[in-house]
Amino acid sequence: MSTWQKRGEYLVEVSQRCLRGHKTFDLCRSHLVQASQISKGTIYNHFPNEADLMVAVAINDLNRWSVQAALDEQHYQDPLIQFLAHQCWRLHDTLVNKTFVIERVMPNSDVLSQASEVYQVAYQQSYDAYFVWFHGMITKIGKVEGFNRDELVMSYLRGAMINCDDADKDGNDVQLYYQYCYAIVQLLGHSDKRLPAIAKFKEWLSTMPQQLSAA
Repeated sequence: MSTWQKRGEYLVEVSQRCLRGHKTFDLCRSHLVQASQISKGTIYNHFPNEADLMVAVAINDLNRWSVQAALDEQHYQDPLIQFLAHQCWRLHDTLVNKTFVIERVMPNSDVLSQASEVYQVAYQQSYDAYFVWFHGMITKIGKVEGFNRDELVMSYLRGAMINCDDADKDGNDVQLYYQYCYAIVQLLGHSDKRLPAIAKFKEWLSTMPQQLSAA
C-alpha cells in the first residue's frame, strides 16, 4: 500500500473518530487539519470537495460491513442466524462504539453526483459488494412471496438504526437485540422460525468489542 493510500485511510479513520456520537454529518475537510495534524493542502488533495469526504466515510463503512459479513460466514452455518448476528453487530457498533450512522446521509444520489469520479466508482464497488451479500443472504434464508422482502428489511434496518441512535438506546440491552431480530424475522416472512434463545444474544454481546477509547 502506498503512502498516499495509507494517509487516505488514516484521514478517514480520523473522520470517523470526529463523527463519533454525532447525529448529523457536521464534519468538514478543514476540521481534519487539527484532528489529523496533516496540512490543509494535503487533506484537500485527498478530498477535492466536501462530498468526497462524506463518500469516503461511507465507503469505509461498507467495507467494514463486508469484512464482518465474511467473519460471520465463518462462524455461523445457518443463514438466518448469520444474518441476525451480523445485524446485531452493526447495531452494537452504532450504540456502543458510537459510530456515526452513515444511513443518515448515504446512499444519496445528489451527494454522490458531487463527489469526484474516483470516489463515485469506489463507492459503487463497495456498495455492490456488500449488497450482493445482503440480497444473497435473504435468498439463502428463503424468500417468501407477496412483498419485496429485501426492500422491507433494508428500510426497517435503516429506520431502526437511526431511531435507536437518536434515542441513545442501551447498546448492552439484550432485550433490545431480541426485539430487533424479531422484527427482522417477521419482515423476512419467516414468523414460523424460532429466534435464538436469549442466552445466544448474551453470547453475541459478550464477544463484541466495547466502546473505543477517545483519540
